[in-house]
Amino acid sequence: MAAAARLLGPIDQRWLLRLLLFLGVALAAAAIDLTNTALGRALLPAFGSTIGVDGGPTARILIGIVLGVLALLNLLLLKLLPFRWQVLLMWAELLLLFLAFFASFDLSYPFIWSRLIFLVQAAGVTVYVSLLSIFFACVLALMGALARLSRSGPAFGIATFYISFFRGTPLLLQVYLIYLGLPQIGVTLPAVPSGVIALSLCYGAYMAEIFRAGIQGVPHGQREAARALGLKEGLILRKIVLPQAMRLIVPPVGNQFIAMLKDSSLVSVMGVWELTFVARTSGRAEFRHLEMLITAALIYWLLSIVFELIQARLEVYYGKGHRR
Repeated sequence: MAAAARLLGPIDQRWLLRLLLFLGVALAAAAIDLTNTALGRALLPAFGSTIGVDGGPTARILIGIVLGVLALLNLLLLKLLPFRWQVLLMWAELLLLFLAFFASFDLSYPFIWSRLIFLVQAAGVTVYVSLLSIFFACVLALMGALARLSRSGPAFGIATFYISFFRGTPLLLQVYLIYLGLPQIGVTLPAVPSGVIALSLCYGAYMAEIFRAGIQGVPHGQREAARALGLKEGLILRKIVLPQAMRLIVPPVGNQFIAMLKDSSLVSVMGVWELTFVARTSGRAEFRHLEMLITAALIYWLLSIVFELIQARLEVYYGKGHRR
């Protein structure tokens, strides 16, 4: 009986998930009203010839049921393929759905092509600001982590105050404070340096805790062994602690960089010609906001994918190759 229960449990769970998939797709399709789309126009004649559907709520429900069944069959067919092909085909299907969703907006593709070069140039500014910011943020994070781990009261106090303030206030407010507040004390900075400072200070505060956790994740016995060999603390940190801590630090820092890549859009409030600013101003000129914003979103997505791949390579290097 126990063996039968163990066997029945996974089967019931699998079919429950499939039922939830069917219901989710069917309800979503019925709620969206696809009767006026190409899919709806293709299905309605078949329904109408047998049931007398005229495009009302009944048609929406029937279209939802059909799509729910297709989604369930698609899942069952994908299960027959190797894992890698399952992932690739699922990405392809979701991408087609994504593009079909955007195609329903009646976008002006000639307008997008005419402005694409300006968006790509603005994306270069976005990457430039983000790379500078992540570099300085890493420096601040390392200093903050070491101060948090030190036995110096002033250093610990400065680090905790810095981390608390910049994690406890919105990034947009910090951008305004630096760009508009520093001139009040006689320090006037251009927009790009102000944005880099704001992003660096904000993300440095978050990443300080990541660095601290990574350093503390290295077994303490290795420090003790290094001290027993007569190594100095600075050498222990550089040669023993940090190389091993990087295996724990790189994945979350990579996530922080991708988040910073998108949060860099906040520097557009200072007039920096980065991706969001150019997309917004270009769309405003001819009332083509949606075209520019969707294109900017896709560029952000492509940039994120590139840096995700770089992050994965770094994780492999520090997780495997670096130890060899």
